[in-house]
Amino acid sequence: MARLPATTAQLRVLHQSFSQRVLEGEVTAGGFHWTFSWAFDRGELSVEPSLGRALIQDALLRFLLKADYQLEPGGDYAFTVRARF
Repeated sequence: MARLPATTAQLRVLHQSFSQRVLEGEVTAGGFHWTFSWAFDRGELSVEPSLGRALIQDALLRFLLKADYQLEPGGDYAFTVRARF
């Protein structure tokens, strides 16, 4: 059976504000680099730049929802994207 494609994404939390209900950071994977802002009270995720955004946005949101309360500013995290890029 063929192995599923996978890429490891590296995430760094840069800023977190419970009063504004936002988490901001950067994520890199497969040579791409994005910044993100997640309004966790509304579940809204913004990813910039648009180049390659479709590759990371869904996997990033799933990771943020799963790891929500474990994420801290300055923390480095990794998650797997089921695609190769």
